[in-house]
Amino acid sequence: MLVADDDARHAEGIRRYLVADGHDAAVVHDGRAALDVARRDRPDLIVLDVMMPGLDGLHVCRTLREESDVLVLMLTARSTENDMLLGLELGADDYLTKPVSPRELVARVRTLLRRASRGDPDAPARRIRRIGRVGIDPAGHRVTVDDQPVDCTRGEFAILAALSEQPGRVLTRAQLLHHTRGIDRSSTERTIDVYVVNLRRKIEADPRRPRLLLTVHGVGYKMAADPGDR
Repeated sequence: MLVADDDARHAEGIRRYLVADGHDAAVVHDGRAALDVARRDRPDLIVLDVMMPGLDGLHVCRTLREESDVLVLMLTARSTENDMLLGLELGADDYLTKPVSPRELVARVRTLLRRASRGDPDAPARRIRRIGRVGIDPAGHRVTVDDQPVDCTRGEFAILAALSEQPGRVLTRAQLLHHTRGIDRSSTERTIDVYVVNLRRKIEADPRRPRLLLTVHGVGYKMAADPGDR
């Protein structure tokens, strides 16, 4: 695990809480070092501060997402909704604003690691769900379009998995937010809209005229029961 924060005292405090929770954790204090260590050590998760010298956390997150599927929990002193949404658009898996509660941070880390775990040998096998051109493999955490793999963030996949479980059923933004990362005081239901826009770009033939991932105005979203469901 890696903590990247230019506030040395704050970074060390986070590291100690993570170690106390049973994790190995290293600390760096700038964006370039974060990239170097991430590429070298391949951590399971990075706690990434947005405001760092050299390369900021948003640049680091964008670069990491192009190179790997490492979990990214972003931290920032900024509390505006736009900053949160930008981090999620770049592929961050979760988001906390400073001042951060160490207990909440550790809980978020546990949740992210648990959801990222690759299947349970004692769990029943799940069939791949196929809706139109899209295949969703819940156990393998994989998505395909026309049998070609599509990269999705964990938040995007959680939404797709939830909606594909019962095609035709409408889920509210609040329900979908719970599926992705639970109700978050620093977040809003607009987060779901960002995920949906990103998903449509990846799975729809024409994202401007979606036939699979449908909006139910005033309510939420649903997965079409078939490509012709409107």
